[in-house]
Amino acid sequence: MILPIIKYGSSLLRKKGFDIDAGDDFTEMSVNMALTLKNAEGIGLAGPQVGMLKNLFVIDTTPIKEVEPIEKVFFNPIIIHYSEVLVYYNEGCLSIPGINEDVLRSDKTEVRYRNEKFDWQEEVLEGLIARIFQHEFDHLQGILFIDKLSPLRKKLIKNKLREIRSSHSK
Repeated sequence: MILPIIKYGSSLLRKKGFDIDAGDDFTEMSVNMALTLKNAEGIGLAGPQVGMLKNLFVIDTTPIKEVEPIEKVFFNPIIIHYSEVLVYYNEGCLSIPGINEDVLRSDKTEVRYRNEKFDWQEEVLEGLIARIFQHEFDHLQGILFIDKLSPLRKKLIKNKLREIRSSHSK
C-alpha cells in the first residue's frame, strides 16, 4: 500500500522513532515503505515521513545511474562511526519538496542495522550510500537536512519553508 508522505510543518517529523521488535509486522512495513518510495521517485524514506514513529528506513538508488543500485530496508539502524572526511552534496527531501541545499556530511560511516530477516548486519558505507543513510537516520532522530544549514541559508529558504508548511497544513 502506498502511504501518504508527511510534509514539513508536521510535528511528526520532529519526533524520535522507536525500535522495532520481532512482534512488529516489519515485513509489511518495509513493503509499504518501498512502494511509497518508488511511487514518489525518491531514493530514501524514513518511518516518520509516513507517520510511523518506528526506526526504519528504505533506500533505493535505482533511479541514479552513477551509483551501484541498492534496494534495501534498514531496521533499528545505528551509526557506529563517522569518518572525519566531510563532503558537501546537494540534498533534497520528499517531506520538503522543492528545496535542495548543499549539506556537509561524513563520506564514510560504519553502521549496524537489522535486515529484512531481522538479523543484525554491520557494514561500512561510502559516498552517496553513506550520505543517504545519514540523511534517513537523522529523520529517526527528528532532524531534517535543513537543520544542518548555515543561519544565512536558513534565512534564504524561510519563505519557501513557510509556503510548504501552509500548503500542507490545510
